[in-house]
Amino acid sequence: MEKVGLRKFATLFLFGTLLLLAACGGSPATTGQLPPIGSPEAAVQLPETPYRLGPGDRIRVVVFRHEDLSGEFQLDGSGSFSMPLINAVSANGLTAPELEQEIEKRLGDGFLVNPEVSVEVLTYRPFYILGEVNRPGQYEYESGMTVLNAVALAGGFTYRADTDEILLQRGGSNAQPVVVPGNTRVQPGDIITVQERFF
Repeated sequence: MEKVGLRKFATLFLFGTLLLLAACGGSPATTGQLPPIGSPEAAVQLPETPYRLGPGDRIRVVVFRHEDLSGEFQLDGSGSFSMPLINAVSANGLTAPELEQEIEKRLGDGFLVNPEVSVEVLTYRPFYILGEVNRPGQYEYESGMTVLNAVALAGGFTYRADTDEILLQRGGSNAQPVVVPGNTRVQPGDIITVQERFF
């Protein structure tokens, strides 16, 4: 009888231990906990969005059949530039097609009949990479660049770098930083910060 009782106790103890281990070892998805900052699961894949113009961009504006109104323009600190006839134009936050529509609307308001305008970005504003890279600083943007390309351009990671915690701010230094994967596409004006890992 004692052996039977001991077997039952051992079986119940083993079953209870297995249940406890299963509960403790659950994944973040099953336990409802968020993955910690610094883990690969915490990285956010930012959506691909149309490029929006801002201070430092250089653009070419072509007004068809009106070479005297066409030209290359540098956006000033407020994202504006000045054109013949219509003077100051604010391009800040607009896409190239939106700026085309804005210029057409203003030229058509008493200056030209059915104006046609094309806008092309010639030079993009720089991006910045800070923190645990060998050459932090400001770099020229190149189309198609990813965060890891940017790190390579800045001389690679330092030995202190936390390669799983790369922060990106989009929309200026006051933007909320988010952890992003290395294949995230960089946009002009982005601020990339490589965190220091804790040993």
